[in-house]
Amino acid sequence: MILVTGATGNIGSALLKELHARGVGPLRGLTRDAARAVFPQGVEAVEGDFAEPVSLKPALEGVRSLFLVSRLGSDADILEAARQAGVEHVVLVSSITVQTHPHLGPADENRAVEQLLKETGMAWTILRPTQFASNAMMWAASIRDRETVRAPYAETALPTIHPADIASVARVALTEPGHHGRTYALTGPEPITARQQVEAIAAVLGREVPFAEISRRQAHARMVAVFGVEAADAVLDVTGGDVNPELLMVRDTVSQVTTTPARPFRQWASENADAFR
Repeated sequence: MILVTGATGNIGSALLKELHARGVGPLRGLTRDAARAVFPQGVEAVEGDFAEPVSLKPALEGVRSLFLVSRLGSDADILEAARQAGVEHVVLVSSITVQTHPHLGPADENRAVEQLLKETGMAWTILRPTQFASNAMMWAASIRDRETVRAPYAETALPTIHPADIASVARVALTEPGHHGRTYALTGPEPITARQQVEAIAAVLGREVPFAEISRRQAHARMVAVFGVEAADAVLDVTGGDVNPELLMVRDTVSQVTTTPARPFRQWASENADAFR
């Protein structure tokens, strides 16, 4: 039994589809509302809430492998519940900032979760992805309303990753040998700036999408209301304010692990075009 947490999210939903398509099973998807979850036929939907680790006990019953996104609840309690349930292997989604921006608060928290997992005695695989292509969804409302997309650091090019590539690496780690005790830094196949991302979305839509670069201070004021001060500072540092050259590196980890090339941003834009129409 494999339990996929965050099963309706960008990574979890793609992971369930990949596992199901390859005949892997039995599969179980964790969601807060099983009645509303739409999973592939044969995938068991189970309810649980990271904020209440005790609610995860039924979901973990009989589970051999666990896919876990960090920092969505009390990771110490979640990992202890998994250990007590007899889970043998955990694939954890962390962040590449653990190695590129270790001084930032969120990166330090991710590092702490990685260490917690290593101390449980369960086998582990750690995935450290860079910026998600799906972060572009924050522009969806502006693009739908034909407004100008505004973003800071317009010319900073990061190797943005398609969430489905994270899922593909997780699928291999969960089902094939040789991945226990491994940490994988994951990126997309090419660097792409915020301006180029908007241009890719515009090309898919077949119309112009106006773009304007704004200052860090302007961006910070917008983001604080959503993320809080520390998280806003961290996001802005990572996306251009304090760029470590290591963050800009394109890695071939996705293709090496999965034997399939990483998906470019334009593919993500094409697959999600309806969200911007």
